Amino acid sequence: MERISFITHKGKPIMLTDLSHCEAKEILLVLEEAQRTVARQDRGSLLTLCDMTGAHIDRAVATRMKEVLVLDRPFVKRSALVGVDSLPRVYYENIKTFSQRQLPAFKTREEAMEWLVGE
Repeated sequence: MERISFITHKGKPIMLTDLSHCEAKEILLVLEEAQRTVARQDRGSLLTLCDMTGAHIDRAVATRMKEVLVLDRPFVKRSALVGVDSLPRVYYENIKTFSQRQLPAFKTREEAMEWLVGE
């Protein structure tokens, strides 16, 4: 299954990082691919959606997420998260603070996509 893909919502491309139901080891691999994909985009242009539903997030994953989010920041216009209930609250808050990015959480992909394409 492809974990990094581009979907279109209301005519706008959104990079989907699908971490749903992944184990920590797989998440680390997906994060590497996500970072490479983001770096190939135009600066300040990217809309991103990360689905963490049922993902197994451990300390190593949370640390790597922080690093990737900081490195990706110049390329990303807006980001949204789905399934953050899989992420311990302290990790979620720490990731937002460390990355200095707005990372709103939504219950569904549809809600997240609506927010991403809204201006």
